[in-house]
Amino acid sequence: MDELMRILLLHDYNTRVVLVGTLLLGISCGLLGVYMLLRRRALIGDAISHAALPGVALAFMWTADIGGEKSLVWLLLGASISGGLGGATVLLLKHWAGIREDAALGIVLSVFFGAGVALLKIAQNLPGANAAGLEGFIYGKAALMTTEDVWLAAGTAAVSIASVCLLEKEFRILCFDPALARSQGWPVGWLDALLLLLVVVTTMVGLQAVGLILIIALLIVPAAAARFWTHRLAATLAISAAMGASACSLGTLLSASAEKIPSGAAIVLVACGMFAISFVVGRQRGILWQWWRRQRIRIAYDEQHLLRAMYELLESRQALPARLTGLRSSPPISLATVAQYRHWSRWWTRWVAKRLEERGLAILEPGPTVALTPRGLISAARAVRNHRLLEIYLVDQAAARENEVDRAADYLEHGLVPELVAELSGQLPADDDAAVPPSPHQI
Repeated sequence: MDELMRILLLHDYNTRVVLVGTLLLGISCGLLGVYMLLRRRALIGDAISHAALPGVALAFMWTADIGGEKSLVWLLLGASISGGLGGATVLLLKHWAGIREDAALGIVLSVFFGAGVALLKIAQNLPGANAAGLEGFIYGKAALMTTEDVWLAAGTAAVSIASVCLLEKEFRILCFDPALARSQGWPVGWLDALLLLLVVVTTMVGLQAVGLILIIALLIVPAAAARFWTHRLAATLAISAAMGASACSLGTLLSASAEKIPSGAAIVLVACGMFAISFVVGRQRGILWQWWRRQRIRIAYDEQHLLRAMYELLESRQALPARLTGLRSSPPISLATVAQYRHWSRWWTRWVAKRLEERGLAILEPGPTVALTPRGLISAARAVRNHRLLEIYLVDQAAARENEVDRAADYLEHGLVPELVAELSGQLPADDDAAVPPSPHQI
């Protein structure tokens, strides 16, 4: 317990160093991941990270050959060159060889990673070479981060933030409409190359913390989770950066408190947990909110359907008031009759009628029965008029069958705007354009 409290309260200097380094890495990955996701190049980060392994192994073998010590700077430099070469190969295969991007990604990822595994095995078997720690680039070992690594992560984060702020307009048009950007003279190729370069640098810096296998998750998962919360690009960038920083921080603390859990796996698991929460409760695309919005739309539609059913039942009984603009309510109709007319259950009919009563459009009475208020009669007449205008149009202009137009108009009437209503009203006689037209089919 004491050890856990020391970690959580950041008493150890190494814990603070690692936490700051991974937090800055999370910000960089969160920002760049949004653009990679919008650019539909989510997997290019995976190809770049796997392509970095040959560079790590070759850099280690070169330093061992010249008698030097294993240096993180040289290892990252080799990883950057190899990763950049992998990313450039993907673009060359796509644009010059005519290979689809998913196929190019598969080719680069498998070839470079296979070469890296072979070279890594050779490097580990070199006589007198200290290959300890090389596997940390595969699975991630954040505990090995030093103050210099933190400064490197801080520089990467600063460059990423500055690029996003200064080139926000250029990156926006590159992601959403590259053809328009090219037609207006924007340097699309250079912008694409710059974005790829930023991804390469961020990926290389993150290899030690997350590992080349899981760095793609840190690039994509926070960005994908952020899109469940907002449709605005600026807000998506902010949320993604915050989620990336939070995932890295919490994952680092989790890895530090449980020695057998690699930092990369812990960070990615926390990020996936955030994604799962966003998937359920995200305000824009979360399944819970989407279900609630659909329910609200369904209720609004069924309120109109109930008003229309009441009007048509009153019309069939010749019980409509002579003047709808008067102060009299309609005669009551039993809820069972309305439910049978709409093919609804009785409890749902009563619940919708209760909603209309709360809006002052209906009156629930013992029986149980429901009656329309003067306001309800006017709303019902408007709903019936729009519905029948659509029915008349479908019969006259679309050659629809009279026994099918009722259901079709049910789906279309809720999207009518005043301009369309006015245009549909042109089908009526000039002296009858404000009245409710008769139904084109038997009710």
